[in-house]
Amino acid sequence: MSAESTPGPGIPEAPGPRGPRTRGKGRRRKPRARHRGVLIAAWTAAGIVVLGGTGLGYVYFKLNGNIHSVDINQMLGTDRPDKVDNGSQNILVLGSDTRSGSNKKLGGGADDGSARSDTAMIVHVYKGHKKASVVSIPRDTLIDRPACTDTKGHTYPAATGVMFNSAYSTGGAPCAVKTVESLTGVRMDHYLEVDFAGFQKLVDELGGVQVTTTKDITDRDSHLNLKAGTHRLNGEEALGLVRTRHGVGDGSDLGRIQLQQAFIKALVKQVKDIGVFSNPKQLYDLADTSTKAVTTDSALGSVNSLMSFAGSLKGISPAHMTMVTMPVRYDPDNGNRVLVEKTNAQLVWNALKNDQPVPKAATQGTATGEAQGVVAG
Repeated sequence: MSAESTPGPGIPEAPGPRGPRTRGKGRRRKPRARHRGVLIAAWTAAGIVVLGGTGLGYVYFKLNGNIHSVDINQMLGTDRPDKVDNGSQNILVLGSDTRSGSNKKLGGGADDGSARSDTAMIVHVYKGHKKASVVSIPRDTLIDRPACTDTKGHTYPAATGVMFNSAYSTGGAPCAVKTVESLTGVRMDHYLEVDFAGFQKLVDELGGVQVTTTKDITDRDSHLNLKAGTHRLNGEEALGLVRTRHGVGDGSDLGRIQLQQAFIKALVKQVKDIGVFSNPKQLYDLADTSTKAVTTDSALGSVNSLMSFAGSLKGISPAHMTMVTMPVRYDPDNGNRVLVEKTNAQLVWNALKNDQPVPKAATQGTATGEAQGVVAG
């Protein structure tokens, strides 16, 4: 996928350099219905909570009490990449499914209280906060996970050749951040996590999100059936779109990532266009849902902090968001896994460290998932 912002929101106009994806040794793993790629752009969730600045004491404390936060800096200590003081920011954004409560009802499966993260994005906000690059990390990437400690003080040993999303399911937010920093060498300034149930409710309260499909998309597992054309998706349909993995492309997580990136641009556009700030009731409902849906690092763990953060991002439009996927290649031994293309990936990480655009060369010749079919409406 090109590193440049295209007229559409992240779906390429033509197939990638590879032919149809072939299976690795053995058998293709059947996608599980519980797989989901649920993510809202960091600034979308944060931007809606500005109602806290209206001076309404009850509203402020109500919204403030909704927010869950994790002290990432204290838990990770000093063994981290250096913080780059060039005016830019890096935010790790995860989409999570706790497998309990409302999430269980939406996704099915056992109410075991376990947590999973099937979607991860590094949002790099450039100096001046007028542009951003978003780098998706495929959940199926095989990586070396560092030793880490969760929020309850339990320590987990390092592991080799495990799926990227095992970091979150093993040790939660601290382990996810530490794994991303170990993989990239880039310091994460902030952490934002958006849950599955909150995503659906937020889309519904926004009145749906408009997308245009250039071909039919059908996926029984995600209950998605869209004919080619323009649609206003409700929350349930939006979930189906961002979690489908075999309804488009080669059936991999890479194709699903492209749909997620397309939807994020459409969602950001929707938030900017509907004028929620002129409707106090809608604004409060959105703020209440958003603050319940997010978990943040402690630096963003209050309405005031989120207000300030949102204000610094409000100038970024979809046209100034570059969407790329971490450069990977298919694992020759397992067609359901991918491996980091380290040379190409280093071009991405160097660009983020130096607050530079991601070069086109970083994504040339890498696996794409070959998904085509959704653009912003």
